[in-house]
Amino acid sequence: MANAILPWLRIAVRCLALLGCVYDSAAVAGATTNVERCLAIAVDLNLRAPLLRTRAKLRAGQPVTIVALGSSSTSGFGTFGPGYPEVMKAELSRLHPSLHLKVINRGRMLDTLGGMIARIDTDVLKYKPDLVVWQLGTNSVVWHGIASNAKQSLRKAIVRLKKANAEVILMDLQDAPVVRARPARGAMEKIIADVAQEEAVGLFPRYRLMRRALENGVGGLVSWDGLHNSGDGYLCIGRALARMIDR
Repeated sequence: MANAILPWLRIAVRCLALLGCVYDSAAVAGATTNVERCLAIAVDLNLRAPLLRTRAKLRAGQPVTIVALGSSSTSGFGTFGPGYPEVMKAELSRLHPSLHLKVINRGRMLDTLGGMIARIDTDVLKYKPDLVVWQLGTNSVVWHGIASNAKQSLRKAIVRLKKANAEVILMDLQDAPVVRARPARGAMEKIIADVAQEEAVGLFPRYRLMRRALENGVGGLVSWDGLHNSGDGYLCIGRALARMIDR
């Protein structure tokens, strides 16, 4: 099924890229205000786990390698600008101007938890990352259903990453109309939160941040498809994530 959908998605991306040429200058002018309001809402949120090695390297100005593993939300689908990994890198570089930072984006459209686990060796561990930001769960909730062994598989994969001396941040689902309408959303959110707590790894609360923003009148964080983040959404998430990593 995924192979049948991919060509149509590629066509959609090309069409949207053409539309991007007429991107409204008023929207661009208002983007900063929208993103700053979103960031203000994120200020009291945290990762709920220390990133001792990563933060020590940041403070010491030592080289840091981050791998962003995930699906289309990691690849940046839905926007004409950068996805959250590129925004995160820019914000960390702003906070630490002399830092040698490498961020490797390994987002793959329509990928599932099983597919991401299968690429850990080739797409993650070969880069010997200090930190892995793992965005997961949405495709299982929206398209495929949650595998019966999802929690066990996720935990085992995190143990592998930790044994390779990589710190981990899990990124949960986005608060978007398509996701919100799926009955399995709560179950997946619980799996991600429970595993993060049990394995003492970071949890970036994307759903909670976006829900708070919406409740406080910050719109425009969801793209045209009602599923992915918009440009403003990626800007807020990437910058908020970088600040949580740093503080």
